[in-house]
Amino acid sequence: MHLAAGFPTTNRDDWRALALEVLRKSGVEAGSPEEALAGLTYDGVTLAPLYDAADLPEHLPCARRAAGAGWDVRQRHSMADPEAVLADLEHGVTSLWLVLGDGAIPVGRLPDVLREVYLDLAPIVLQAGAETREAAEVLFGLAAEREVSPMGNLGASIGTAGRDATVELAVRCSEGFPGMRAVMLDATPYHDAGGSDADELGCSIALGVEHLRALTGAGLSVGQAFGQLEFRYAATADQFATIAKLRAARTLWARVAEVCGAADGGQRQHAVTSSAMMTARDPWVNLLRTTIACFAAGVGGADAVTVQPFDACLGPPDAFARRMARNTQALLLEEAGAGRVADPAGGSWYVERRTADLADRAWAWFQEIEAAGGIGAASGLVAGRIADTRQRRADDIAHRRFPITGVSEFPDLAEKPVRGQPVPSAGAGGQPSRERVSEGEAGLEGLPEIRYAQEFEALRDLADARPERPVVFLATIGPVAAYTARAAFAANLFQAGGLATESAGPGTDPDQIATAFAVSGSTVACLCSSAKMYGLHAEAVAAALRRAGARKVWLAGKGDYEGVDDRLYAGCDALAVLRTTFDDLEVTR
Repeated sequence: MHLAAGFPTTNRDDWRALALEVLRKSGVEAGSPEEALAGLTYDGVTLAPLYDAADLPEHLPCARRAAGAGWDVRQRHSMADPEAVLADLEHGVTSLWLVLGDGAIPVGRLPDVLREVYLDLAPIVLQAGAETREAAEVLFGLAAEREVSPMGNLGASIGTAGRDATVELAVRCSEGFPGMRAVMLDATPYHDAGGSDADELGCSIALGVEHLRALTGAGLSVGQAFGQLEFRYAATADQFATIAKLRAARTLWARVAEVCGAADGGQRQHAVTSSAMMTARDPWVNLLRTTIACFAAGVGGADAVTVQPFDACLGPPDAFARRMARNTQALLLEEAGAGRVADPAGGSWYVERRTADLADRAWAWFQEIEAAGGIGAASGLVAGRIADTRQRRADDIAHRRFPITGVSEFPDLAEKPVRGQPVPSAGAGGQPSRERVSEGEAGLEGLPEIRYAQEFEALRDLADARPERPVVFLATIGPVAAYTARAAFAANLFQAGGLATESAGPGTDPDQIATAFAVSGSTVACLCSSAKMYGLHAEAVAAALRRAGARKVWLAGKGDYEGVDDRLYAGCDALAVLRTTFDDLEVTR
């Protein structure tokens, strides 16, 4: 059977000709469609509009999960709640990630939390920071009492538990606990600080090499040292970026293993849905974000996946949020069968090219870190690079080139709080109020933990705190058909900062529009209509609004008109517009 029979044969040149014709009709002049339609990631990877077999790279094969193996469903717990732990294990969770220490589960409560957990069936992953050694002893003691061999990861690392404790636990696991790894190399803090995929990957490989040196220096063989390491990465709602990142991570680590002469240097990966992408506003959208991220992590080959509850920004999750998190994975594994195929993205011209390009940039970044003396000595270098990436993304967020559904786009000012009462989205200085998912590693000293939505949400909090919500008046000009599109655009932008909007309705009489403005009680107005209506009425309406007390007059769209202070348009700095409007409305920031 020839599926293409009857269809004319085409090639890239045919596509170029057709694409250029469409672009020219749209008013876009470019030397090639690739030039006009290509995108660029924060790592400088070019995303072409079309790929073919010529784009397939030559690179090291990356180890992958076996077909049909699925992945480990790992749920995170930071509260001493044995019932919640058992509920998760009874309904699809296959391993536990327990956060211990100050503000989380006390190390002394670990036996209570695990009292009914079968340690030889459910892997336990610890995160205990400076108390890692004590937590490990408690876990080993429980296993000895029950006469079982525990599985999981002790969560040690040089940056959190200290070099001596990390080496000691790795030697102990290697010699006596074959199902237990000692070291968790957590790259998510680099992501949470605003880093790009290559930033996160390069730092993680540098962390891995640092730990290999420490473990082999303590007497472990290269193979034993590799066997003690597990890597943790962030999975985002950018599906293909996450798939490429996890595949690139395995390719990079395979290269390290090759150089070190390790016979089995496959990378064990734990993917966690991104904290930075989560929102406190309209948190139900987080269900969509985490579903995409979980799918991408599974397709990308993660060995274990943690889906954060949709209300993670609002504090510790409740039973419903935990159930939704584990059911997300259950649906993907049991109904969608996302874990039944080994490397389902393998062979895709686009994914293979993107994986190889990302790996190249991450390897170059890793080499920069090594040249600076390793991850422990490169904190300034890491901080500078991540700050640059963070600033570029922040600029895209402000201009809404990086849209955040439910926050910077399509905000719902009438949304009902998930937990019965509003919870502030941000703390002092716009920093998120949620609990930190993971601890910092080397090279992150002094870097912030950010969320992409935090600047917009901080403005929403200020607007919500007013006795009456501040209002921006939309001076709609002409019939409904003339102003609807731009009025909707302007309303969406102002509401992203928590500002309500009131419309004048259809009409062209400047005095009627000015009267409606005065009734609204606002001091800021925005003209909304078509270019034709603006040419006929914009200046007269702006003058009437000034007489009625308008402190600022915006115009949605293009054109310069007397009496108009500034314009709103697709790609404008929405945060700057909102902050200016807050000042004009005398809302204290």
